[in-house]
Amino acid sequence: MAIEGKDEQAREPRIRLGMVGGGTGAFIGAVHRMAARLDDQFDLVAGALSSTPEKAMQSGRDLGLDPGRTYGSYKEMAIREARLKNGIEAVSIVTPNHVHYEAAKEFLRRGIHVICDKPLTSNLADAKKLKKVADESDALFILTHNYTGYPMVRQAREMVQNGDLGALRVVQVEYPQDWLTEAVEQTGAKQAVWRTDPAQSGAGGSTGDIGTHAYNLACFVTGLTLESLAADLDSFVEGRRLDDNAHVMLRFQGGAKGMLWCSQVAPGNENGLRLRVYGEKGGLEWSQENPNYLWFTPFGEQKRLITRNGAGAGSAAGRVSRIPSGHPEGYLEAFATIYTEAARAINAAKKGAKLDKDVVYPTVDDGVKGVAFVEACVASSKKNGAWVKV
Repeated sequence: MAIEGKDEQAREPRIRLGMVGGGTGAFIGAVHRMAARLDDQFDLVAGALSSTPEKAMQSGRDLGLDPGRTYGSYKEMAIREARLKNGIEAVSIVTPNHVHYEAAKEFLRRGIHVICDKPLTSNLADAKKLKKVADESDALFILTHNYTGYPMVRQAREMVQNGDLGALRVVQVEYPQDWLTEAVEQTGAKQAVWRTDPAQSGAGGSTGDIGTHAYNLACFVTGLTLESLAADLDSFVEGRRLDDNAHVMLRFQGGAKGMLWCSQVAPGNENGLRLRVYGEKGGLEWSQENPNYLWFTPFGEQKRLITRNGAGAGSAAGRVSRIPSGHPEGYLEAFATIYTEAARAINAAKKGAKLDKDVVYPTVDDGVKGVAFVEACVASSKKNGAWVKV
């Protein structure tokens, strides 16, 4: 099954895209570029790809960019591209967290749409300031919480909205990894160095890096709003300045309760994002490492397996699926869904048309909530796990 309306979407001219960060050797930059290309909606034409002009130019050459549109800084790129007749229409920001606010601000103020990696910023003050800039801009802001792009996550969300689970009672979400079990940041490993540095990452370690994904996923599927939390954060690796494990209890508006566990020191776990949602009428279970399957158990009945594009799957899953059931569709495709939803929104904005109500993507508001979640976790843990309002 193809994405509904994809043929119509494909007839739109490709959106001219720039990128900040994501130069040679950067994992997430390459992921963003693949995601932007997958549904053929974007054309990467410019970049400020590294923190130094020399590395930026080399990265531009590696990607085949026009040297005249390879910039030494994001500010230079924002100023010049905004003046060009065929300048970029959107920019992907894939830098460490502390750069997000200033970079996004430069493009939003010039009317250039922003597609930004999560978390939104490295601190809540900057997150709130960025929301104000985004709200005042004519440009769109899309946050790449890519797990919301999975078809079976959309299926779970639709089932909750349709009342298949009844009133929600319990939400459990976890995201364990093991890659920081040892002090790899002390070896100079690039991805570990900035993620464990408060100056670049912010107040949260595992909470900011993967805990925000887990929190966003739980809220996206359930539609619940967090009211307060109690968190116990640890830095198990000696000398590490940010948390590498967190246990968080959650209280949602309306009475539902939740638990969130994120860890980067759990041997045997790679990217074990899992979600379980239980209501008065039934429960749902989904695992990111087996993303094409969703388990649904109506109370008192046998457990049912719903497969992507299989029997029982609804329209929300179908519109973001690209291939027939039985063919694995995974991480890159889910990431591409966010880019394609962004393309739909950008094209609608260009024409002054009303956006289709089925188009869904994380926004700057979701980003503010994510940073608020991290800072509330840190505050609670410092108070020996006391309950903190979010």
